[in-house]
Amino acid sequence: MAEWLYEEGIGEARAALIEKGRLVEAQVERESDAARAGAVVQGKLIRTVIPKKRGIARLTSGEEALVEPIPPKIAEGATVLLEILREAIAEEGRAKLAKARIAQPGSKAHPAPSLLQRIRATGIPVVPCPAHEEDRFEAHGWSELMEEAISGEIGTEEAALRIFPTPAMILIDVDGSLPPAKLGPKGAKLAAQAIRRMSLTGSIGIDLPTMNNKDERAVASAQIDKYLPLPFERTAVNGFGFVQVIRRRERMNLMELLRADPVETAALALLRRAERHGNGGPATITAAPAIIDRLHKATDWIEQLARRRGGAISLKADAALTISAGHVA
Repeated sequence: MAEWLYEEGIGEARAALIEKGRLVEAQVERESDAARAGAVVQGKLIRTVIPKKRGIARLTSGEEALVEPIPPKIAEGATVLLEILREAIAEEGRAKLAKARIAQPGSKAHPAPSLLQRIRATGIPVVPCPAHEEDRFEAHGWSELMEEAISGEIGTEEAALRIFPTPAMILIDVDGSLPPAKLGPKGAKLAAQAIRRMSLTGSIGIDLPTMNNKDERAVASAQIDKYLPLPFERTAVNGFGFVQVIRRRERMNLMELLRADPVETAALALLRRAERHGNGGPATITAAPAIIDRLHKATDWIEQLARRRGGAISLKADAALTISAGHVA
């Protein structure tokens, strides 16, 4: 039986879909004022990029969003109600703006559904996982998955993946010691599972080994169809072993989220450990100076941790530690 594990963490909410004892999908939603997919918000059209097709709107929060299409009657300076289709995406060099369209007539402004609301809408049972109970996330390999998402490396010597997010698409390179006829299907299975586990979306290219014939390539294609739930579209595996998968993109995937701000990622992971450390009461968090600086600025996070633990929280910087090597005492 499948179930969602859910944590209302400090600074972020987390969800893990468990099927037959395996973590098959993970989602993280961080606290943010940015527009979220599914929200309907008010904004002003501040610039036309392509007349009647594309423009830039400034939301009431100050965030800018790409709007397309633009109805003929709407001119620059007009106040508009917008439906957010895709959240802003952090990318190296520059970020992609949130993407929106003019809301349907009669729509009213409303917030986006939260992570908890989205997983409840799947119809799969949701199991809350408070910090004072057994750490079911860790029991199913949560930290290991976070490390894979940060490194982009998955698998063993026999069959391994290296995942490279780029502005154009996500590239998954399959390599290993198995012969091509076995590595192709094995790599396709690993890739499909990783796409689901890390909520990878948009255009995804999988570079499998070159296989000798159509039958071998068909077996590899079948593995993608078996392990990656619909909806998605894909091409056939071509003669060079390349296959493209397309999934609807509404928000940052797990790799993008964790890599966008490594210091914040490490700080939130440390807060998660601190919340579960010992039996509550006072605690001291020791970490790299960048982590401690981030936590000093997030006074609400520390106050939440103190309330949840029932004791004062001390912060100690140690320049000898890497950002991922903090500890709690």
